[in-house]
Amino acid sequence: MEFHEKLQELRRNKNLTQEQLAEMLFVSRTAISKWESGRGYPSIDSLKEISKYFAISLDDLLSSEELLTVAQEDSKRKIHYFQDMVFGLLDCSVVMFLFLPFFGQRVGDVIEEVSLLSLTQSPEYIKVPYLIIVIGLILCGILTLTFQNCTAPFWVKIKGKMSLGLSALGALFFMISLQPYAAMFTFLFLVIKALMLIKWT
Repeated sequence: MEFHEKLQELRRNKNLTQEQLAEMLFVSRTAISKWESGRGYPSIDSLKEISKYFAISLDDLLSSEELLTVAQEDSKRKIHYFQDMVFGLLDCSVVMFLFLPFFGQRVGDVIEEVSLLSLTQSPEYIKVPYLIIVIGLILCGILTLTFQNCTAPFWVKIKGKMSLGLSALGALFFMISLQPYAAMFTFLFLVIKALMLIKWT
């Protein structure tokens, strides 16, 4: 008998609905439904809770192959969580561009260092793309941190590409418009993200 069948049997033996079991294990009803239909396995922590609640050992709950699959999935989950955390924090950290003097503007014969919000001497066709890139990265970071546990295929596929794309665009645009400090930081963040993806792909 496989895990999903055992879980169904254990739940029915206790006369519990999926929703009631979800409340006992502090997970969503969707998670219980997914596990019982064989579309995935719980995390190690959830397995411990199931084992404790039904007073059954992990060996009786899972076969050795299933246990290996759970360990691999849990490892992937942790990697994705850490990657999302780093990507999200790096993207959110560009908020400093709005308030710290990362941009240069010419005032007479002098080049002043100013924040993006204080960049008044640059034409609109330069300043507006700066704002779009910075605000886009901040929003991307907030969404990445907010939806760390989201497993919707579209979001999983697009979040990393969106972050990398905006960072690459920002670094390129800041370089072309001769803003070395902003370009350097954006490029550094891009390199960190790329190295993380290479390491864990």
